Amino acid sequence: MSYSKELRIASLAVQRATILTQKVFHEKVKGTLSKDDKSPVTIGDFGAQALIIQAIKYNFPEDEVVGEEEASTLREKPDLTQQIWELVQGAKLGIHENSSEVEKELGGPLEGPGQMLNAIDAGNSSGGSKGRFWALDPIDGTKGFLRGGQYAVCLALIVDGEVKVGVLGCPNLPVDDKAPLSADVSDAGAEKHQRGVLFSAVYGQGATSQPLGTDDLLPHQSIHMKDPPIREATFCESVEAGHSSHGDQAMIAGKLGITEPSVRMDSQAKYGSVARGAGDLYLRLPVSATYVEKIWDHAAGWLIVTEAGGVVTDAEGNKVDFGQGRTLAKNKGIVATPKSLHQEVIGVVKSVLSAKQA
Repeated sequence: MSYSKELRIASLAVQRATILTQKVFHEKVKGTLSKDDKSPVTIGDFGAQALIIQAIKYNFPEDEVVGEEEASTLREKPDLTQQIWELVQGAKLGIHENSSEVEKELGGPLEGPGQMLNAIDAGNSSGGSKGRFWALDPIDGTKGFLRGGQYAVCLALIVDGEVKVGVLGCPNLPVDDKAPLSADVSDAGAEKHQRGVLFSAVYGQGATSQPLGTDDLLPHQSIHMKDPPIREATFCESVEAGHSSHGDQAMIAGKLGITEPSVRMDSQAKYGSVARGAGDLYLRLPVSATYVEKIWDHAAGWLIVTEAGGVVTDAEGNKVDFGQGRTLAKNKGIVATPKSLHQEVIGVVKSVLSAKQA
């Protein structure tokens, strides 16, 4: 199956959602709510989820969605709901006031706040190993988003437990695939680069990047991981120490002979950066025995790196299993590398982690 329609709709839906997230940031509308996992959630999360799920349900009405957000809090806050609704109304593809043809492909505008809330709540699938569902993170890297750093709008189609389509919208990454890896838009020299990139992949068909636009999709190009000597490799890791063990990762880098400091950035922008060769390794090692990764934090990035010629496993070298529900219940940690380096890196990862447990 080519999944050409799924890829197009997913790419357009993510592109439309980034219009909303950028508007939220630039207008400094950063009202946050508290979630059970203590991570901040912005109104951009809710708006982007509504827009993407509406597009999926319009084109693939039988598909389910595993989404990060749900609308119970919004239903109790009509003022906040109205604020999000106004942003959703303004997020359209097309350079004219009237919706463009591509906007119509996504189902056109939502009809009102009630339909918006219902769309948000439609992301309640439990996932699993059978059937079709989409894994959605409307703003991955919320803290990066709030400070003007890296974040991503992430969408992946999973069929019978296997990721088939992956799309990442990264508004603050440079369009140029050869631009040096930079953790933040404020880094020296970063302003020289046009920003906003859309990464995508279909299983067995390779990975691509293209500039984010505001109408139809712009031309894309193939991306590939680099294959450097291990000592010259650059590795990415999460900014948040609560998501990834910085100390273990520094020790692993030392044992591999990597001398360059890590680049810390939020979100699946790390996957996109590694896939196009701006970085080489992505390490996300478990911070505790009980921490379980969510599928929406990895599905799209996993496919894009894999299709760009890389290997992504857990910290034990096992296949990442997206068929266990809403979490990666059978996996601990994430290691993404070029194929030629994976066995060496996994060996060191296992050594460092087992020494801790001894």
